[in-house]
Amino acid sequence: MVTAKFAIGQLITHSLYGYRGVIIDADPTFSLSDDWYQRMATSQPSKQQPWYHVLVNNSSIQTYVSESNLDPDFTEQAIQHPMVDLVFCGRSQGQYLLADKIN
Repeated sequence: MVTAKFAIGQLITHSLYGYRGVIIDADPTFSLSDDWYQRMATSQPSKQQPWYHVLVNNSSIQTYVSESNLDPDFTEQAIQHPMVDLVFCGRSQGQYLLADKIN
């Protein structure tokens, strides 16, 4: 069983590229195509670890990042991304609160 280090709504910083973001989903292991991995995962992190869907601060980008490339972000500064208000319904103690799903 794989245990995730980060939770949905948690603020993170990418350890290699330095950008901040918020986690919106997690996969227990890599779940995209081998082609995507070869093109986009330039540091070639292990596929056998949690991977996270992240909204990137100050952009409209959503990215997919391995757990080994993430650090917790304790700044508690809000994430500026157009999807934040669609996914979350506020913040508490530095973490975003997931909005209720309709379906």
